[in-house]
Amino acid sequence: MLYAVIAEDCADSLEKRLASRPAHVERLSALKDAGRLLLAGPHPTIDSEDPGSAGFSGSLIVAEFASLEAAQSWADKDPYITAGVYKKVTVKPFKKVLP
Repeated sequence: MLYAVIAEDCADSLEKRLASRPAHVERLSALKDAGRLLLAGPHPTIDSEDPGSAGFSGSLIVAEFASLEAAQSWADKDPYITAGVYKKVTVKPFKKVLP
């Protein structure tokens, strides 16, 4: 089943985000390579694809996991959590309808 991982960044976390991004992307790439990643990306703080120093307010990941517990366990190990980028992470089932 698909699960949405909805994360909110801590204030002023851009430097931490940039420093831990390679490890974060590596985990996402593993999901993609396994055919389990539907989409992933950050929420820019401002209305721009490249927010520069304004940074990001969080992230959204939608991926396939065996269970809610498996999705939560995967999300709990995100490098952005360890680095102090995320202040809150919510994991919940997701039903793709369109497209």
